[in-house]
Amino acid sequence: MKAEEVVSKRVIVVGTSAGGLRALTKLVSQLQADFPVPILVVQHISADATGNVLLDSLRKNSQLICGNATNKGLMKPGHLYLAPSDHHLMISDDKSLLVTKGAHENRSRPAIDPLFRSAAVTFGTGVIGILLTGYLNDGTSGMEAIKRCGGICIVQDPEDADYPDMPKNALSNVKVDYTLPLAQIGGVIHKLLFAKVKKQVPIPIDIRTEASIAKRVLSDLPSVNSLGNLVPFNCPGCGGVLWEIKTDNGLRYRCHTGHAYTASTLLAEQTMKIEETMWTALRMFEERRNLLLTLARDQNGANAKSSIERADASQVHIDRIKAILHSNEKAAERDIPV
Repeated sequence: MKAEEVVSKRVIVVGTSAGGLRALTKLVSQLQADFPVPILVVQHISADATGNVLLDSLRKNSQLICGNATNKGLMKPGHLYLAPSDHHLMISDDKSLLVTKGAHENRSRPAIDPLFRSAAVTFGTGVIGILLTGYLNDGTSGMEAIKRCGGICIVQDPEDADYPDMPKNALSNVKVDYTLPLAQIGGVIHKLLFAKVKKQVPIPIDIRTEASIAKRVLSDLPSVNSLGNLVPFNCPGCGGVLWEIKTDNGLRYRCHTGHAYTASTLLAEQTMKIEETMWTALRMFEERRNLLLTLARDQNGANAKSSIERADASQVHIDRIKAILHSNEKAAERDIPV
């Protein structure tokens, strides 16, 4: 395939989380300055991070031109575009960059799934998706989308990953094309880029719909209704109702504003919300007990007795909440889901 054809028909998308700095640095060090396609990267980082540490490492160890993605920017060969903190990175229908502050997916922004889905919809069989080290399972749904749209899926060998959760989850749910240690991924990419791009296949409606929701093109109820069924769960992100999406690889959940969760990330988010609520309840009961005891000191007879009894009742609730929180700590120490 000619170099100009590679540029127009191919794109590489990479997703990683914990351990990503080392993994990405090792991956891009294998690529040459005349690399013929753009590379888009999502690395999970906190909202207040700049990403400069990662960019500095990539620039120091790579011949590619590395920088933060900008909205509506044009993708160029030999360039690596990193998703800015607290923003999703996707590909528009016109193949320009799309940087948005859309709803969190899998508790993350930037998230891997929106990038992978948008690439699958826009480039189809011309996508090469790469999933590296990280926690939980962001990227699995996106890998499935790439595969269903005819693209190529590469997953880092879990034995080679600092944090094997994301690679393991993808391998358990998607029939990927390559499972490789980092040191071998660069060579395989080079061979794949100059192979003929397969004939495009129809983009499944559900993938196109989810990509449009993430791009904020669609956020209406009929769009989400077409993906699954309403379930009696609330979205931890906005409090709205959730739709359950059944796939061959398990359950996912989405609200009409754009928040999306795998079953495990929804459970993790619910657990976090429960713990936050318990700590709030503990604080309020302790304040109530302290106020009642303060009042009792200035009261006499029946009034003082009533305040003390109510303070004692609050103490019962305090002890129960502390016991629950303490049991959660023990379960976390043993790595048991709560």
